Amino acid sequence: MNTQLSILIVDDVSTVRSFLSQTLMHLGIDNVREASTASQCISECKTANYNIIFLDIELPDGDGKELIAQINELCPETNVVMVSAHSGIENVKDAIDKGAKGFIVKPFTPKKIAAILKKFYPDLESVQ
Repeated sequence: MNTQLSILIVDDVSTVRSFLSQTLMHLGIDNVREASTASQCISECKTANYNIIFLDIELPDGDGKELIAQINELCPETNVVMVSAHSGIENVKDAIDKGAKGFIVKPFTPKKIAAILKKFYPDLESVQ
């Protein structure tokens, strides 16, 4: 059973977006969209429902952690996973308190991404 997950990657660094996007495709997920700013992220959430949003904390036009509440309001079903190079306990705790369902630290590995997907969707077969 290949669940058709739809995933949004929000990061202002294009190399991060393409790495994550390619990783997801290798895992069998081809419904992946990208946004590079907070405002793009919000407009994506208004037009589509995503299963998972990988959200960078530092965006050119906003703080990813502040976005979580807006995303959860627009799409309560979405799992928001924070992505940051700063894995301080405060940062992680803050993101989780604000409603994030997961946290991955840059630089991340395909294994980390697969583990996050498994966490939310344990019966995903394509994810090794």
